[in-house]
Amino acid sequence: MDLIARVAQHFADSVQTKQQAVEVLSPPIAAAIETLTACLVNGGKILACGNGGSAADAQHFAAELIGRFEAERQELAAIALTTDTSILTAVANDYAFNQIFSRQVRGLGHAGDVLLAISTSGNSANVIEAIKAAHEHDMPVVALTGRDGGQIGEMLRDDDIHLCVPAERTARIQETHLLIIHCLCDGIDALLLGVE
Repeated sequence: MDLIARVAQHFADSVQTKQQAVEVLSPPIAAAIETLTACLVNGGKILACGNGGSAADAQHFAAELIGRFEAERQELAAIALTTDTSILTAVANDYAFNQIFSRQVRGLGHAGDVLLAISTSGNSANVIEAIKAAHEHDMPVVALTGRDGGQIGEMLRDDDIHLCVPAERTARIQETHLLIIHCLCDGIDALLLGVE
């Protein structure tokens, strides 16, 4: 087995996925930046959720907003719904695992907030329930998915934004989700700080 060639192929595949995604996703990413920034400027907050690697992405996004991305600025209101083990285990135990995010959205979310929902397949049951809860609270959704968008792609409303990575492999989708998250953070900073 040629491990160097195997590694090189991962790099090539990742680059190809991102090149295919740039034309499709640049306009909706720009729209998502505007939606997220408007939410923050108007005193709202962003609630982020996902499972596994997508949970890490939700936490990464919230950390970049509460801390900083690349420029010094004030703290921005973002909460990863994946981090409170007491809430997650209590809800999973007392109700159902598919309600771990939706109950937090109902308890913490308000009209004017935004849900950042991350699911590589678009079929994560607990993310789907979170989106339903966001819709109940008149919260727009920015959804990061892959493949064909799954059930999430079918349930989004006109005021929601769907960032669906045109790829089948989970690793390629997740790599592109991280790039999208960095684009969102950079765009929010650019609009708030007036960077050209």
